[in-house]
Amino acid sequence: MSKIFSPGPTSNSVRSSDGRVLTAPAGWSLLPPGDAALTRRVKADGDHWVVQELKGRKAFSRGVWAPASTIERIQRDLEQERSTESFAKRKEADAKRREKTQIAYVEDFTQAVFDFLAFDSCHEPIAKRLAQWVADHATPVGSGTVARTKRIPVEQRAEAAVIAWMRHQTTGYDSMVIPRVKGKRREVRRMLAQRSKELLARYRKGESVDANCPLALALAKPRS
Repeated sequence: MSKIFSPGPTSNSVRSSDGRVLTAPAGWSLLPPGDAALTRRVKADGDHWVVQELKGRKAFSRGVWAPASTIERIQRDLEQERSTESFAKRKEADAKRREKTQIAYVEDFTQAVFDFLAFDSCHEPIAKRLAQWVADHATPVGSGTVARTKRIPVEQRAEAAVIAWMRHQTTGYDSMVIPRVKGKRREVRRMLAQRSKELLARYRKGESVDANCPLALALAKPRS
């Protein structure tokens, strides 16, 4: 049976949703996060406690408490499986499949960004460059950016990724001192997003831009 807790005040305790502090049962060990297959099998085997820590809207795994004998047995079984030639071949095939999927997604996302930009033909080279930069930043696996979510259509992901990239590259957002007032950071982001959209509109209309244009300056920087 799975139960979810937050970290407790001591290394062998957890805190329940109603605030009670519980000590891990005798003979139990904390399996740290990191090995998804091991964690999945331990959770499927029997009673365990899932430990998560909330930071903002995100929940971060802090491990799984379960009988030490269960963890050790499943760990031995996994090690035996992973030492076989068939496992090595399957792992290699899985890696190739993931790489192929990632390459295809990067191409699709780059095109989605280019389509969202919709720059006038006279600014097409800039649009291609910007689309590539945004995609390279937003699509790496594990980056945690909006481009990696599947909750919204790729067109919305592309728009959000462009606005986020411009917020950091064409505005002073990163150096702003924003009051720690609820909603203030969101308000600043909305204001900067509107400025970015107004800047993009100039390129869509085919207006001429000089070297001091924030977007031109950002794209002129060496890529890090």
